[in-house]
Amino acid sequence: MLILLSPAKKLNEQSQNLDGCTSPIFVENSEKLIKSLKKYSPKKLGKLMKLSDVLSELNVKRYAEWDVNHTENVFPAALTFNGEVYAGLNAISFSKKEKETAQNNLRILSGLYGILKPFDLIHPYRLEMGTKLKVGRTNNLYEFWGDKIVDEINLNLTAQKENVLVNLASNEYFKSINKKKLDARIITPLFKDFSNGQYKTVMVYAKKARGMMAAYIIKNNIEKAEDLVAFDSAGYCYNKKASTENELVFYRG
Repeated sequence: MLILLSPAKKLNEQSQNLDGCTSPIFVENSEKLIKSLKKYSPKKLGKLMKLSDVLSELNVKRYAEWDVNHTENVFPAALTFNGEVYAGLNAISFSKKEKETAQNNLRILSGLYGILKPFDLIHPYRLEMGTKLKVGRTNNLYEFWGDKIVDEINLNLTAQKENVLVNLASNEYFKSINKKKLDARIITPLFKDFSNGQYKTVMVYAKKARGMMAAYIIKNNIEKAEDLVAFDSAGYCYNKKASTENELVFYRG
């Protein structure tokens, strides 16, 4: 099975061990995006991406320093993204074997890079998939990436024992995949907490649980869809009654 995550806005730019790291597969496409982004002033970039003045200045600087060769100022993707999902994934704790499993079974969707292996080297950046960035004849990033992402996922799935895609990405990023061309059964785990008398998705907790589910699959070398229901990290338990064949619901509280 193949696992999908979204990236995070918050980044960790501390030096990491780069042994065994790889290069993004669509880096030449990323370069085209960077060339377009370099045309934006901080003010125009802030308007395009709804950023503060400080973040606009920072990202204009990042685009200026971005290098297609990815030899300096680069970091492993799963250790660079630093939001709740990646706190749950805790990729820094992976053993050598788990790191290899993650490289084979985990993919991160990205506005700038299209799709990443967890230990692909990336430059620090900010570019969300929903950004309406015009590049050539394309009006946004969904059009820019087209079928490149789904074609790469289908190729990755051929190396898996089961044609199962575990969707732990946000809607914004999962929309980048052409579902009509996807050759896989999609399973979407949902995480709900008991609050004010009912079970509902509390996003800060759900994001961390997505990362923990990805780590659970990797650390336990899960290969079959039916084994996902045994996930019980952080107090979450599978609820069969609330679930469907392709939507697995986990309750807590």
